[in-house]
Amino acid sequence: MPKDGTLATPVALPVSGPASHTTSATSFDLPLLLVQIIVILVAARLTGALVRRLGQPQVVGEMIAGIALGPSVLGAQAPQVAALLFPAGSLAFLNTLSQIGLVVFMFLVGLELDPKIVRERGRLALVISHASIVAPFLLGATLAIVLYPTLAGARVTFTGFALFMGAAMSVTAFPVLARILTERRLTRTPIGALAIACAAIDDVTAWCILAAVVVIVRATGSGVAATGLPLWVTLGGSAAYVAVMLTGGRRALRILETRYAARGRVTQDMIAVLMLATLASAWITERLGVHALFGAFLVGAVSPKSEGFVHALLERFEDMMVVLLLPLFFAFTGLRTEITLIDGAGAWLVCALVTAVAVAGKVGGSAIAARVTAMPWRDAAVVGVLLNTRGLMELVMLNVGLDIGVISRELFAMMVLMALATTFMTTPLVTWLLRVLQREPADAQAATATAG
Repeated sequence: MPKDGTLATPVALPVSGPASHTTSATSFDLPLLLVQIIVILVAARLTGALVRRLGQPQVVGEMIAGIALGPSVLGAQAPQVAALLFPAGSLAFLNTLSQIGLVVFMFLVGLELDPKIVRERGRLALVISHASIVAPFLLGATLAIVLYPTLAGARVTFTGFALFMGAAMSVTAFPVLARILTERRLTRTPIGALAIACAAIDDVTAWCILAAVVVIVRATGSGVAATGLPLWVTLGGSAAYVAVMLTGGRRALRILETRYAARGRVTQDMIAVLMLATLASAWITERLGVHALFGAFLVGAVSPKSEGFVHALLERFEDMMVVLLLPLFFAFTGLRTEITLIDGAGAWLVCALVTAVAVAGKVGGSAIAARVTAMPWRDAAVVGVLLNTRGLMELVMLNVGLDIGVISRELFAMMVLMALATTFMTTPLVTWLLRVLQREPADAQAATATAG
């Protein structure tokens, strides 16, 4: 497979699987789109309810539902139904809706990241979070040496591919982790608070790395970005824009917090201002050659962080995101995921290797760093398992990688399965480890009583 360093053609839509058997042209079909949304929402809610009974977060069920509606399950078992429900010409509209949802979602991710959480944990959070980034990043970049000849995008350079693999192995799903901790009533425990702080640092770092990867991959050998801008303009413009947002943008958005405090509620005008800022920021970073999602994330990150203001905004946005827009993204990801491409024992061995490297880097790096800071081994293991949660953030990153041509469709499928596996294992492993931790003091007391 040639690797000439030239720009890869972005892959915006699935081009294989059952949906590709139709030759219909792209045309807007509102009744079909409504049927697609109905099927997706029903599948997401039913699967989500099922996995919640198994102690898993809703997002795991939605990820499974998305894969089930794609060529891996529905397309393989009922290809005619799949072609009827999801013809190739209709997928652009699902993609558009899912991309709008992702822009809003990335704003909410940035909004939930509170620097105060990191400051409260101080040195401990910095040490563990850096280890939980460096270890999986190095392992992912090393794994890239093995995967690059056969599973990289057709024209991506090794540097771009290795950086992407490192970033993809380093990410933690901050929103999913927060929900797991809430459901397990761990949010206000020392372990839960530490995990949240580390995840916040992880996500900011991983997205900064991804932004750099996108710039590198989109740049041609002539030093011109895919947007037509010289590379120095992309780099300088991005740095200048981030600086403006961290200073002037942050001060401007504080006006909304002041008005919220005066009125005691979030008004439609406040939401309109935030959405305009998010969309404009997404447009700017996309035009600069970084990515629209980075701009949306940046607006959320510099938004006011008072607890009441953030909680009020999340209440207004989250239901629509969780019930409607994110399931559409999961479904679109599922339509791009062809597990049948993982063909043969060798391919499945590589898939297992990808998952093993992801788990070893994240759990191992985090746990060892936590132990070095004098945390007991089992507490350190709990932190490592929590930070291994990848979920939705991993899928967002993988879709970006597929769109810009960094990874092949086969590797995309492998890493989607890795994201599902690492998220699925979090709850049962944490439950088991916490049960062991709770039993140890009781055992110690019993041993003391017996000795007495």
